[in-house]
Amino acid sequence: MGRSRRTLPEELLLLALDPTTGTTAQPQSLDLGLAGAQLVELALAGRIAPDGDRIAVVVPRPTGDPTLDSALELLRRRGAPVRAVHWIGGPRLGLRQTYLSHLERCGMVHAVAGQMCGVLPTTRYQATDTEISREIRARLDSAIRTGVPPDPRTAALAALAHAVGLGKHLYPGNEGRSSRSRLRDLIRHDPMGGLVAHAVMDVQNGVAAQPRRSSAPAGRQTPGGRSGPEPARGVPAQPHRGSMARAAAH
Repeated sequence: MGRSRRTLPEELLLLALDPTTGTTAQPQSLDLGLAGAQLVELALAGRIAPDGDRIAVVVPRPTGDPTLDSALELLRRRGAPVRAVHWIGGPRLGLRQTYLSHLERCGMVHAVAGQMCGVLPTTRYQATDTEISREIRARLDSAIRTGVPPDPRTAALAALAHAVGLGKHLYPGNEGRSSRSRLRDLIRHDPMGGLVAHAVMDVQNGVAAQPRRSSAPAGRQTPGGRSGPEPARGVPAQPHRGSMARAAAH
């Protein structure tokens, strides 16, 4: 995997980075989103594929990205497909800091030391190239505004942004309500992104212990394809196995 292209975890983190405060929005759910973004990136690289609500390694060859390859190796060691909710809900200590440090080494952010209450040391991160963040945001804005089905990478980024609650950060207030709704609806355009996004929401809602039951008739539902009032994080839709099988065939 060439380093000329930013990975989905990197893009999700840049989206969450507040340019004013230098902090990340939704830090707790963002950690789950970064773990999910790794799965989508590995799927886009052809290393893993969905198997129902589980994730299977199909090509164990390293990608060249150390952080992604560490996740790939952990998945490979499982020996059998693992449920997405169990993977995302597992311990991911330091994952956000790992990616922040990586972005700093790449020159995309720089660390600013400070103190909280004049005593506790803190570190904020400011984007050094705001053009990159604007380009990422523009892809989402374009997909929301035009209604044209986005490419799988953008659709997955939208799904993850919605799942971790970045909608109100990116499109705040009543004026952003319709944009947040459209952001949610973009989930349907990428089956893998939809599977992972729902797994992220399941972990947050505390329903990861039970496997999903697919009760919808075949062909009627795709991952994230439900519609409903905001907030959409309350009851995640159930991924449709037919859609997962089509994703694995790509």
